[in-house]
Amino acid sequence: MKYRPQEIERKWRKAWDEAGVDRCPDALSAPKYYCLEMFPYPSGRIHMGHVRVYTIGDLLARFKRMRGYQVLHPIGWDAFGLPAENAAHRHGTHPAKWTWENIAFMREQLRQMGISYDWEREIATCSPDYYRWEQLFFLWMMKDGIAFRKRATLNWCGECQTVLANEQVNRDGTCFIHDQTPVTQKELDQWFLGITRYAEELLEGHRELAGGWPENILEMQRNWIGRSEGAEIRFPLADGDGEITVFTTRPDTLFGATFMSMAPEHPMTMEFARKSGREREVREFVGRVAGQDRAARTGEDQAKEGVFTGGYCVNPVTGNRIPVYAANFVLYEYGTGAVMAVPAHDQRDFEFAKKYGLPIVVVVQPEGEALDPASMPGAHEGPGTLVRSGEFDGMDSEDGKKSITRHLEGKGRGRATVQYRLRDWGVSRQRYWGCPIPVIHCEACGIVPVPEKDLPVVLPEDLPYTRERGNPLASAEGWLRVPCPACGKSARRETDTFDTFVESSWYFLRYIDPKNDRAPLDPEKMRRFGPVDQYVGGVEHACMHLIYARFFHKYLRDKGLAPGNEPFLRLLSQGMVCMQTSECPKHGWRYPEEVDENGACRQCGEKVNVGRSMKMSKSKRNVVEPSELIERYGADTARVFILFAAPPERDLDWSEQGVEGAYRFLGRVYRLVAQRAEAVASASPVWDDSAEVRRIRQATHRTLFKVTGDIEERFHFNTAISAVMEMVNILYLVEDPAWTAPATAGALREAVEILLHMLFPFAPHVGEELWARIGGEGLLCARPWPEADAALVREDQVEVVVQVNGKVRAKVTVGAGAGEEEVRALAMAETRVREHTAGKKIRKTVYVPGKLFSVVAN
Repeated sequence: MKYRPQEIERKWRKAWDEAGVDRCPDALSAPKYYCLEMFPYPSGRIHMGHVRVYTIGDLLARFKRMRGYQVLHPIGWDAFGLPAENAAHRHGTHPAKWTWENIAFMREQLRQMGISYDWEREIATCSPDYYRWEQLFFLWMMKDGIAFRKRATLNWCGECQTVLANEQVNRDGTCFIHDQTPVTQKELDQWFLGITRYAEELLEGHRELAGGWPENILEMQRNWIGRSEGAEIRFPLADGDGEITVFTTRPDTLFGATFMSMAPEHPMTMEFARKSGREREVREFVGRVAGQDRAARTGEDQAKEGVFTGGYCVNPVTGNRIPVYAANFVLYEYGTGAVMAVPAHDQRDFEFAKKYGLPIVVVVQPEGEALDPASMPGAHEGPGTLVRSGEFDGMDSEDGKKSITRHLEGKGRGRATVQYRLRDWGVSRQRYWGCPIPVIHCEACGIVPVPEKDLPVVLPEDLPYTRERGNPLASAEGWLRVPCPACGKSARRETDTFDTFVESSWYFLRYIDPKNDRAPLDPEKMRRFGPVDQYVGGVEHACMHLIYARFFHKYLRDKGLAPGNEPFLRLLSQGMVCMQTSECPKHGWRYPEEVDENGACRQCGEKVNVGRSMKMSKSKRNVVEPSELIERYGADTARVFILFAAPPERDLDWSEQGVEGAYRFLGRVYRLVAQRAEAVASASPVWDDSAEVRRIRQATHRTLFKVTGDIEERFHFNTAISAVMEMVNILYLVEDPAWTAPATAGALREAVEILLHMLFPFAPHVGEELWARIGGEGLLCARPWPEADAALVREDQVEVVVQVNGKVRAKVTVGAGAGEEEVRALAMAETRVREHTAGKKIRKTVYVPGKLFSVVAN
């Protein structure tokens, strides 16, 4: 009997749709489980990264349904944004047309994958039915002082004709989309959301998320938010009124501050230069640094350089005049844009002072040493005893921090404070394809919010789209000119649109109540289904989307709409899908199908160079189209491969052999069950107590126990599949007469039924097909997950030594009856084993049951 996945998959997708098994009613009839994957941008093609994240989410959703939960598993489209404009520009079409056509195409691709979405909850963020509520939230934020407008110097891409976030600027200072276009600085009036007001709560919330979120994600967010305790110190200007305010975590070193470092972008930089007649050299330096990557500017290995501005300020405790330098390693958007320089106790300041011949004064002496500025090889950044610090001499540096801060507070020159690296969120974008910002500009009244009754402010999708005159909204007179809601005079709409991260910061709540046309969210429904129980998505979103969504959730909680303090209780951050690259000396990167079986370019016959495995990317052409894979092998094969090839949090290396292996495995399962379907269907559900029956039932229930734990507790999907493979091997060893013998047929029927239940979340179509073939009652997707018999599960544990090339690298604990596949999966997942086999070919493995697993690699 041949396994024909395409016929099977079409048949069961139709049956599931007709039965409505994936729909989640608004009324709860069982404990809820909200399972969500980060929704896709409609680029027009599902890629293997999509396949991985959606397959993981679907596995969990299907499993939880069988565990008795009412599962909410929705899907939608993150449909606004600059990529759609760029793609439309390249293809000579309109962003709206491009986006809606892509949504239709990708919807069909996802349906082909058999993902169990509740399609009745589908949303698209470019629909006015969605963004009208986003505009309402913004109006609320304006009233609450959370949304505000200010002038700011920001990253500008001339090709995109829009502001870019810092994260969208490449390390070499170019645009993340147009990597040949230098990013410049531009001063603009921009809308901001006051995310910094929630900075402390965003950090405190990590306590609630600990254990449910990967620690590396929490650490990345902690670093991004960047809480620092210290002092705000005011340095009076030496010539005239005014002062420079700095933040420092080391007020104990204030007596050693011998100059001031200021960001080149700081407005006072050029002000000092103009007053001192140094405008030409300072402007040249500022212009040169403006083109440098911000992250590189602050790197430890970056050369420290600067220019004297001509200005001076006064050290508030020594009274000394100290020069003000513009320095490349100071960023205007972090802190106050100025840093007191203490070269004896800060390495960057030390290198800068040495380069420009500035004074170095030691004010913290470490125990047992006598630092001499003339012979110091570097700055002493640790603790010690204060010296040359006036009345604070002899004090421990930690005590000195508090005492000097109190002294400054008494003199009105400083105060203790907490500072965050996190900046308020700039949400203005100078582009067409986005959600309109709902304000009106009136010459008489200033900025006037659009009345709530007039929402949504609809983006005109019939507007001719061109790049020639910047944002098309600015010249759309029919849309742009409106009467002022306050005075009735002629006014104009805001032409900036929202950053697309605004749309993705609350979509998970709208899924719960997607059809509501009276309010954005029904609080009762929010309490019923929120928060998200399991979120699945990439680590690249750790410090933008995930922080923004947490901020939005907390704000909507404060408005009585969002349930709880956090939007996502658990987070699974999947690794990337990687593949080897192929490069032709003449024609550059090649798709796999552009290289023949001999490793030559099909276009010119030249031998291609095979590169290392890298994240799948269309630019590198190391991609596999899922539609081609599904057409050839079926969706279930794609699912099993993607879940078996690596643990979910690890990067996955694409392997044609691995795909073939997954296809062969499903074929083996199909033949095993289909050829014995009649015997299984007619078997009586009773058995004797023979050794053969006990062996079959032990293998069945031990596998079930392991698979249940691997999915529910550990997310070890690869070892769960490995255990199912071992069980299939065991069933193939059963002699044919046993399948019809009264003594054993019942135990084998139980084994097959449990096998199909375990297979279903991984390969639902073939599982459903085989369940029907053995006469299973109803749809398998609606069946409860079986419970393992504890008496049969109990077994002794053994420790297996894992060797790589003859050296012990790890030990794994397994059940005494564990098979080679299970031990292999556990052994190869060990960190030290991966380290010692990375980049090597596995030549041979040897398994001594219960004792040793040996790997030979070179």
